[in-house]
Amino acid sequence: MTSVHVSDIEPQDVLIVLRHPPHGSHWLREGIDVALVAAAFGQRVGLLFQGDGVYALLEGQQSGALGQKGTHPQLAMLEMYDIDSLWVSAAALSERGLSVDELMLPVKPLGAEAVAELMQVQPHTLIF
Repeated sequence: MTSVHVSDIEPQDVLIVLRHPPHGSHWLREGIDVALVAAAFGQRVGLLFQGDGVYALLEGQQSGALGQKGTHPQLAMLEMYDIDSLWVSAAALSERGLSVDELMLPVKPLGAEAVAELMQVQPHTLIF
């Protein structure tokens, strides 16, 4: 897995950090909603998937318990909103036995130091 260096990354207007799984709470869905709204208002938005948030990127997601909607339709809209700065924690993938090749979106893996640097260079960071 090739890791990206923060020096190669242009800061966004807003960085949204997604740390929760696609089911069991509304955190992930709300984070994606915020990203889409910000982009609709002309903000450059970047998404960082960390922790259990990486599960949202797996193909074949089904509805959650009690019919909770999946997040795949929202994630599929990112390109339409020009949200193409997508990063994933390499450690989160590794801890869950996943690889970038298994994910539905073209994300760039970041090592722990790069994640910390990424968050420092962003003017606004929202964590969900």
